[in-house]
Amino acid sequence: MASNQETLVTVFGGSGFLGRHVVRALAKREYRIRVAVRRPELAGHLQPLGRVGQIHAVQANLRYPASVQAAMRDAELAINLVGILAESGDQTFEAVQAKGAETVAQAAAEAGARMVHVSAIGADAHAISQYARAKAAGEQAVLSAVPSATILRPSVVFGPEDAFTNRFAALAQMSPVLPLIGGGATRLQPVYVGDVATAVADAVDGKTKAGATYELGGPEVLTMREIMQMICEITDRKRMLVPLPFGLAKFQAFFLQFAPGGLKLTPDQVELLKTDNVVSDAARASGLTLEGLGIAADSMEAICPQYLWRFRPMGQFQRKSV
Repeated sequence: MASNQETLVTVFGGSGFLGRHVVRALAKREYRIRVAVRRPELAGHLQPLGRVGQIHAVQANLRYPASVQAAMRDAELAINLVGILAESGDQTFEAVQAKGAETVAQAAAEAGARMVHVSAIGADAHAISQYARAKAAGEQAVLSAVPSATILRPSVVFGPEDAFTNRFAALAQMSPVLPLIGGGATRLQPVYVGDVATAVADAVDGKTKAGATYELGGPEVLTMREIMQMICEITDRKRMLVPLPFGLAKFQAFFLQFAPGGLKLTPDQVELLKTDNVVSDAARASGLTLEGLGIAADSMEAICPQYLWRFRPMGQFQRKSV
């Protein structure tokens, strides 16, 4: 059997938030890693994660099949991490998360490679949300082309470079009021990015069931209100949490979808918040979870203080108010 050092893995979307943690996890297990990204000149931060020559970035765009096929040349396994939270120009949910996933899967099938595809809890072909429908279409396309593929569905992912906890902590830094869309009752099961990366690496190692769909959630189910309260507690910010009805939030999102940075909110994201984002009973019963893979998930309470301290009024060494 070939050693990991002789196994080439192509990681699509490996330079992003989840991608860098997946690349690190694979590098620690001594795989050879080809990172396929739209702009390889911006992926230099990945090379120090492994040995000299172990990690190599190449250009590929999921909307151009020839570039994907080239990135899969001689690879034994494909990992697709590419996803978007909001559409922009040609980067639509359909193009990236449905057609794009199909393109990667077809290239993997042509190369005779195994595949790991990262989707999301909430993927549903009948959902109102375009994001959720595109995720479901991507899963179906992957399994059609590579029936043995492993599908990983994480809940909302948090970690040092995320656009979730950092976004709300930054908002609390400049606003005395934080909105709770739908009253903040939506339940989430936030999962640490390092645990998701470990699950991906385990799938590469062959520890997952062929053709199975795993749902990855953290150790706690929290409402959006509880998450916001935790972020305020960690950053030592006393902020008013104001309920915002879904209808009003969706109306505001028609304008905020054009806002820059952390203020951006799309109508589709409001739709997503109408549905709980937690691991299903069926997945738990079948062992298709982090626990089923033998991974002890880290909580927000344990991880978030390690990086959200910078949002405190006086930084890392501030004494928290009582």
